[in-house]
Amino acid sequence: MSGHTQSSGPLFVAWLIALGSSLAVIFIGEVLGQTPCILCWFQRAFMFPLAVILGIAVWRNDTGIRVYALPLAIIGALIAIWHLGLYAGVIPEAVQPCTASGPSCTSEDMLIFSLPIPLLSLGAFAAIAALLAALKTETTQ
Repeated sequence: MSGHTQSSGPLFVAWLIALGSSLAVIFIGEVLGQTPCILCWFQRAFMFPLAVILGIAVWRNDTGIRVYALPLAIIGALIAIWHLGLYAGVIPEAVQPCTASGPSCTSEDMLIFSLPIPLLSLGAFAAIAALLAALKTETTQ
């Protein structure tokens, strides 16, 4: 089959990262009760489908999924970079929409292992993108 290969280790690892990231933010929001800001929601909008489609791709051993999954990972990473730039003050704007009137990514309780959530998000998206880019596909004619 087109887009299939027997060495799907990177695909499996990419799925584990997407699944772990998705479960972690659900835990943060639903169990810990920390409401995400709008930029966090946008990042979730790109991570959640990765957990599903990469899981299906692992099950089907379909490395051709990178055509669909890589753009999701790249766009999610770009949003995370923007969010991290706002968080770090590199981008000359107030951290919007992380404000005092709503959820804030700048508070101490939004750090995980002393790292800000936007940085962890960027790491997850970058790792998924790198793993997907490294996939080797076979094409049969």
